[in-house]
Amino acid sequence: MMLKRLPLIFKVLVLLLITISISKAEILKPSSDINPKEVVKIQLTGLQKNDLNFKDSGIEQTWNFAHPNNKKVTGPLGNFKRMLKGNSYEMMINHLSHTITQLGSSEKWAQFEVVILDKNKIYHKFNWQVEKYTEEGELKDCWLTSMVSNPIPLGSSI
Repeated sequence: MMLKRLPLIFKVLVLLLITISISKAEILKPSSDINPKEVVKIQLTGLQKNDLNFKDSGIEQTWNFAHPNNKKVTGPLGNFKRMLKGNSYEMMINHLSHTITQLGSSEKWAQFEVVILDKNKIYHKFNWQVEKYTEEGELKDCWLTSMVSNPIPLGSSI
């Protein structure tokens, strides 16, 4: 009886592993082909749909595009998750919409004004800066977020 079930169990396990690997594959990795505004868009879209692929996949997506110097300040991924779910940045998680306006740029940095409409229909403004990573390694020439300001509440949309 158990031997007859073994092929079925094996098929279910293989299907489960494929599903998990596909959902993890949805997380984009930095690439020199991704421009500064796209980096911000990738991060905001991830946060807007935070649990789309798996729990906190949007936060992990955002973490992937954080500059190493930024990661030193925010700590490891667990601390980053707590920070984003805390009072200062929680409005980013599962927000309703966002706009990205470029304020300035050079060959090494770009700065954007980001306005988020949170799930309570309150607008928040952020300054969002990305920098081109110049050191050798897999991140060389990738645009990565180096700074996000504290939110500035802009009031209700109602």
